[in-house]
Amino acid sequence: MSSHEQAVASLISQLALSFDGAVLGAALAYAAFRTIFRFKATSTALRKIRGAPYFRVADLRSLLEEDRSDFAEEPIVVIRGAIEARSAADGRSLKGHKNNALVSQESGDKAVIIERTQTYIYHEWRGLFGWTSDLRAIIGRSWNKKESISMRTVPFILIDGGQWPQSDFVIVNMDGSKHPLPLTTVYHQLHPINASPYTFLQALFGHEYPVGLLDEEKILPLGKEISAVGICRLNNGVPEIKSCKDLPFFLTEMTKDQMLLDLAFKSKILFWSGIVLGSLSIGILGYAFVRNLNKWKERRQRRIQESTSAAADESTSQIDLEEETGDVPDGELCVICLMRRRRSAFIPCGHLVCCQHCAISVERELVPKCPVCRMAIRSSVRIYAS
Repeated sequence: MSSHEQAVASLISQLALSFDGAVLGAALAYAAFRTIFRFKATSTALRKIRGAPYFRVADLRSLLEEDRSDFAEEPIVVIRGAIEARSAADGRSLKGHKNNALVSQESGDKAVIIERTQTYIYHEWRGLFGWTSDLRAIIGRSWNKKESISMRTVPFILIDGGQWPQSDFVIVNMDGSKHPLPLTTVYHQLHPINASPYTFLQALFGHEYPVGLLDEEKILPLGKEISAVGICRLNNGVPEIKSCKDLPFFLTEMTKDQMLLDLAFKSKILFWSGIVLGSLSIGILGYAFVRNLNKWKERRQRRIQESTSAAADESTSQIDLEEETGDVPDGELCVICLMRRRRSAFIPCGHLVCCQHCAISVERELVPKCPVCRMAIRSSVRIYAS
């Protein structure tokens, strides 16, 4: 780890442990709240998918045609079928409509979605003019990626996998969907980039420079069996399914049972993670609160004691200055120090036997008592001779 990274790590640890861990407790509480919200969303999705009916394509059409009133509120359903291009619903043959599908440049497979990703990988070396005192940081390197994604799609439908009756299909509406797609990788290749004099100058001055191009192509091929989870309705008499933003799935390779198992597992993980994070945050915040409260009380008590001691010292010094001047008769000397004049009377016994300095010392004892009668005293009062 470089010196810069060590400094950053030290700063983060000090910030997290500041105020006796209050910052760390607040961060854990934030993570706990986010985990609870995710658990709530996952549980809601699990409940919706568990209650959603599971159909094949042909069964869905027959059900919608029999009773459309039950689906007036656009219910959530799970449909299992094979992918075909939308042009197949125009009455053309299966062989003819395949010519309207997309064709992968690398594999030659026909598909309805082709995603091409090109990622430039950059290598940054801290060269001569990017010098640092840490040897590991000089010879170390960090990888950065800059990618560009292009996607081509054609309208597509779901049909039963066995045969192709023209009337049995469901239109897949991709508008507004941000869900992950069940794409298949057909090409994945890393191409090296030849160095140039300009690349050498970039490396010399510590700038990043490209070292490779990662080319990847993913497709959604024709005939692939997938499940569609979403809101189903009749659009001009044709079944159509679109995504639901409250669900984590739209198009997936998993069956309904697999989706339920996946969501149930995630719900358990999120539930116990929220419990653990919440308990840790409550414990750390409680500890930080008690520690900071005790520190505040100690500081307050210390300030009171310092102010009291300063006032007592000032009063004592003034008393000493007044009472140590001149001769004091033997009958008026303090019975404790035998140096200063008797000036303070104890309450409630009323004995006038001590100077004010010794009287203050007696009051500060754990169990203050009169030095003559040994009665417990509450305070003392200075007596002024007229």
